Amino acid sequence: MADHAKPVSKLQAIIDMSDTESVIEFPCSFPIKAVGKSHPELDATVVEIILRHASEIAEGAVHSRPSKGGKYTSVTVTIEATSRAQLDAIYMDLSQHPMIIMSL
Repeated sequence: MADHAKPVSKLQAIIDMSDTESVIEFPCSFPIKAVGKSHPELDATVVEIILRHASEIAEGAVHSRPSKGGKYTSVTVTIEATSRAQLDAIYMDLSQHPMIIMSL
């Protein structure tokens, strides 16, 4: 009988593990993607939220891409992640913002 378990996202794998079992070695370069309805302030909002938890964002570390129909935009910000707690806090803040539909 085939195993039909759903694939686990990178973030969920991090959340499910204890700090001693983390598959990520910190510090490391880590891309964070947020998706929202296209809006002129979406990029700035995502960067603002991430800067609450990251000391800086390097030049060229922010990339936006509209969906095929233009209704949605994904914003990817690559940071130098320092801990699992930092990533958890970033994803929590992103998920609570009304402009953000999902974060990966």
